[in-house]
Amino acid sequence: MLHFPTWKTAIVLIVLLVGTVLAIPSLMPRATLDAMPSWFPKQTVTLGLDLQGGAHLLLEVGMDQLVTERLTAAQDDTRAVLRKANIGYTDLAARNNAVTVTLRDAGSVETAREQLRSVLTDGMELSAEGSTLTIGYTEAGLTQLKQRTVEQSIEVIRRRIDETGTLEPTIVRQGEDRIVVQVPGVVDVQQIKDKIKAEAKLTFHMVQGPGGAGAVPPTMMDLPEEDSGQPLRIEKRALVAGENLVDAQQSFDQGGLPVISFKFDSAGARKFGDATSKNVGRRFAIVLDNKIISAPVIRDAILGGSGIISGNFTVESARDLALLLRAGALPAPLTVIEERTVGADLGADSIEAGKLACIIGMVGIVVAMIVLYGLFGIFANVALVFNGILTLGLLAAFGATLTLPGIAAIVLTLGMAVDANVLILERVREEVRNGRSAITAMEFGYREALGTIVDSHVTTLISTLLLFLLGSGPIKGFAVALLIGVSISLFTALMVTQLMTSVWLRRTRPKVLPL
Repeated sequence: MLHFPTWKTAIVLIVLLVGTVLAIPSLMPRATLDAMPSWFPKQTVTLGLDLQGGAHLLLEVGMDQLVTERLTAAQDDTRAVLRKANIGYTDLAARNNAVTVTLRDAGSVETAREQLRSVLTDGMELSAEGSTLTIGYTEAGLTQLKQRTVEQSIEVIRRRIDETGTLEPTIVRQGEDRIVVQVPGVVDVQQIKDKIKAEAKLTFHMVQGPGGAGAVPPTMMDLPEEDSGQPLRIEKRALVAGENLVDAQQSFDQGGLPVISFKFDSAGARKFGDATSKNVGRRFAIVLDNKIISAPVIRDAILGGSGIISGNFTVESARDLALLLRAGALPAPLTVIEERTVGADLGADSIEAGKLACIIGMVGIVVAMIVLYGLFGIFANVALVFNGILTLGLLAAFGATLTLPGIAAIVLTLGMAVDANVLILERVREEVRNGRSAITAMEFGYREALGTIVDSHVTTLISTLLLFLLGSGPIKGFAVALLIGVSISLFTALMVTQLMTSVWLRRTRPKVLPL
């Protein structure tokens, strides 16, 4: 016990110093923190929705519309494939969650089946009954599509919210086709809803001419032009889609009007270059969410993979649209089925209640430890203070979000933090009663209590880790704070108090322990 290695002392002091430096920014006013030098850490603990207010949204993914769109695309592809293969057909339609087509020649079924394999996407199957072919999703395919769509929607929502500068949004799946979005500190909830719900589906199509007159061919569609409101007839098949977009930024044209500059990836640049090379002098439509926002004439081949979208934009609308295009299009429409707004006043009350609970808990523990264990109770209290500092520093370093359950976890760890010291000191008392000398009793106390301390902390960490892995929202916030607090309490009990005790024993060489 008298010998505490120099390397251990160095580790303890370094950890305490680093933890204190990481905790300081969370205790400083924002204005003071911003004025600090660039090398000074700026990461602070982020308050959750229940502490600083914000928006809570429950969204439903429109799977029915997505399946309809996929089957419509499969219907168009089926038409193109059969025509290219010169296979006669009739009654091609998408109905009852499937695409059906009847072949005029029953002998061409096998040839048609072979050709239509290229139409199938993941989860689809092709079946034949007589001369009728059916393309549709299997049950497993629908389940897979639903899961993949929800995951993609979560990722798109996350990118859109992160681009707004909002800190630590909570975006998790709920059930099969719902998504919970919690955005702390939001003032304009409607703006967040608009950014989340906007589909931002961008495609480029060739224009055939004015729309609205006569029957629309199966390969064409009429869409309104945003500027004039007049319909244009365009090809259904897109030259290039928004998936090939790698960047979009708000900028200005030569006349100083707001526009959106965009850039394609290599595949999109090649497609766009080929299409514009073959159609010089013709118009092409830039379609966003089923509206033609621009329909310029192709003057020259656009080979660089970049261009400009002009329209009736303001600087703000162009910037918002560029943000949505960068984040990507939603794979399916979203519907807000529940909306709650948490006010900052409620969060402030929670913070004050949490502070009061921490103070009361801390004072109670400090008094009890001093009364029960004297000088060694003071050592335990010093370690307890460092436990709180290190917990705050790690929460800030990891970018963790502190929620009301997280505050409860911190209060809980205050009590758990002294458990290890209680075990050690009670074991020391027992050794003293058994007749051991002061230094030997302290040595045995630390050594014999070690196994029990490690076991209790490890079992708590395992259960807390399961809460973190399987829980969400408030449960995960509680688990994060508890994981950090329990880990630090193990360090402070076995290292910090032992260092202080070792230094005191070397200097005083007591005959009797002041327990």
